[in-house]
Amino acid sequence: MSTRTNTISWTRNNIFSEKLSYRNDQVRICGIEDYKACARTLAEAFYDDDVAFYFLDVPDNGGKTREQLWPLHLEVLEYIVCAHIHNGLVLSIGENHEGVALWMPPGKNMDDWFTIFRTGMWRLWFKLTAEGKRRYFGEFMEVLHQTKVNALKEQDEKAWYLVYIGVTPNARGRGYARKLVEHVTNKVDAEGGAPCYLESSHIRNVPMYQRFGFIKHSRIELGADTGKPVPLDIMIRPPMTYTKTGRRMSTAGRKLGSA
Repeated sequence: MSTRTNTISWTRNNIFSEKLSYRNDQVRICGIEDYKACARTLAEAFYDDDVAFYFLDVPDNGGKTREQLWPLHLEVLEYIVCAHIHNGLVLSIGENHEGVALWMPPGKNMDDWFTIFRTGMWRLWFKLTAEGKRRYFGEFMEVLHQTKVNALKEQDEKAWYLVYIGVTPNARGRGYARKLVEHVTNKVDAEGGAPCYLESSHIRNVPMYQRFGFIKHSRIELGADTGKPVPLDIMIRPPMTYTKTGRRMSTAGRKLGSA
């Protein structure tokens, strides 16, 4: 069943929240009471992202614009944030959650049936169009899962997965992304090191992730048969360990980094 056309006149200004921006640099762990605010931050951060709209901006959606697709875009992210609150780690920074990161710890995922039903994600089956369902359930989820397994190999079950990280436009340039990444990577390194993994949906973000220790592994494309493929850069931060002289790549990290 396709989503009904929203008759409200949406504009870029009124779909984005009018948040006050305070310089609160404390990273905090979010609970279920925060899921709507965190989802809205990610929805704003990924409004211009082709991957986030890959299964929404489809030929059979009745010609809807991104402004008209905003409610469903936000709803999808509410489900995803809920899944990470239950099974993973949701971090935010800023007085009004202007920066948000969704991390999935080693051995965890959001694809089990219990999580799908508990978070309401099952509703997407009835809200996406036929092509949207094919892309999300038949391609997107499977391709991302298999790519991660292939890239990390035997390290997959030990890896931290940075699924989403976003900062609202009005709060960029404050170092929020670095704090949200290093909140996990510093702890992981201090505990002996583990790989971290992400997919970058925009090439402009690759240098930023490289500064955080991630190495570009490969590139994949979604929708190779659509005439408008969407690229994703696969990046891995090899396991690091602390030594007397500082932080260095572990033996497992060197092996993974050279793969």
